[in-house]
Amino acid sequence: MKFIILLLILGLFWSIVIEPNILTIKHINIEDEELAGLKIVFASDFHIKPHEMYRLKRIVKAINKQNADIVLLGGDYVSGHKRKSSMPVEKIAKELSNIISPAYAVVGNHDGWYGKNDVINALASNGIKVLFNNNSCFDKFCIAGVDDLQTGTPDIEKALSNTNKPLILLSHTPDIMPEVPYDVNLTLAGHLHGGQIRLNGALITPSKYGKKYANGFLNDKGKKVYTSKGLGTSILPLRFNCLPEIVVFTFSQNP
Repeated sequence: MKFIILLLILGLFWSIVIEPNILTIKHINIEDEELAGLKIVFASDFHIKPHEMYRLKRIVKAINKQNADIVLLGGDYVSGHKRKSSMPVEKIAKELSNIISPAYAVVGNHDGWYGKNDVINALASNGIKVLFNNNSCFDKFCIAGVDDLQTGTPDIEKALSNTNKPLILLSHTPDIMPEVPYDVNLTLAGHLHGGQIRLNGALITPSKYGKKYANGFLNDKGKKVYTSKGLGTSILPLRFNCLPEIVVFTFSQNP
């Protein structure tokens, strides 16, 4: 019995203190001739609490080390349902402004509860372009982003309008996937945190599709989506077998 109690204590210590503060960099290569040569960093679900400036600085430093062509941010920069449980979004946005590569973002459900306009304005005033049912196009590709599904109204058709180049779609949640057209090259999402607690897969995911989009890359009959495990925690302040991640995508030509 003492041994079991000790294991439980050690498990809680790992899950609350150690694992949530381990920052991993995951590298994914996708064969896509239209996007070949592009390097993207994707980070989502920051959930920065009032005392976590050091964690946020580590995240920004790790993002900058990847030397990406573009950085995409998947929402939930703030934490909790009440403002007192989060670092002020102005401080978060100011630190995110230290990202060297061009940065584009969407908002998440926590950002909606905090005050969506405040989050959008803070990010925008710090040089981070927020995609809110719209897009930005470059020489060889376009980035589109939609509003959060839980606290707003994602308009995929509007977000994709006037895009006739290879396209990457940014959404806080993967639950929009049934409505995403097949000609979108890749959809990036977060929100599900990989379940935060994983034994034989995610125990619980806040998705009406269950564990289908729980985490990682999925080619669903030609629709490609990657759901990040995210960086922070929500509801329960712990992670188990579900390391926080920043994802680096490279694209290559088909062999």
